Amino acid sequence: MNGRTGRSTNGGADSPAAEPLSLSEPLVALFKGVLYRDEQPRAWRALLRLETRVREYVAVLGLQLHLDEGEGFAFLRQQPPSPEEPELPRLIPERQLPYNVSLLLALLRKRLAEHDASGGDPRLILTKEQIVETMRLFLPPTTDEVRLQRRVETALNRTVQLGFVRPLKGQAETYEVRRILAAFAAFVDAQWLAVFEQRLAAYREYAERGLQDKGEERSGGE
Repeated sequence: MNGRTGRSTNGGADSPAAEPLSLSEPLVALFKGVLYRDEQPRAWRALLRLETRVREYVAVLGLQLHLDEGEGFAFLRQQPPSPEEPELPRLIPERQLPYNVSLLLALLRKRLAEHDASGGDPRLILTKEQIVETMRLFLPPTTDEVRLQRRVETALNRTVQLGFVRPLKGQAETYEVRRILAAFAAFVDAQWLAVFEQRLAAYREYAERGLQDKGEERSGGE
């Protein structure tokens, strides 16, 4: 028994303690994107046991490790600039997301906060139909339901690619909103968070303006 960790050091070949430690494994996973405990358990275990070395390595590159052991995810983010040191080139580029994607992320973040406040199931599960109805209020009204569904589906697929949402196996058109969305929102600048509700109001105004413009076009054509 290892006195410091309390883990057995005599495990078999399948024992996590018997696995050879490789710094490259968690680093490669982190540089590719988000490292999830349930998706890459081997890299996750290596990260936990080599956390200090990983932090030291990425710090040289101007990056920080965000590790949430409880929720089971980790990712890298750019270090904030220091007035004492020259700013390093960005290894993690800032992405300008399309309107529908940023809208969906904002709405899902809001739903996640409301879900947490309710104190129920820790996981937020939504169907595609629920997501469509959530976004409908903030998109320009249309009689083309197929086009609306396509717009929402495109935004939804992008959030899946970004790792904020994942489809549930064996449940058609059902998704889990991953808790990493809350962590990313916490790193958004304070001004964005302060005007979160105003942004949603602006999205709603955008949709209403689309309806008004469409009405004026009909009037002009009569």
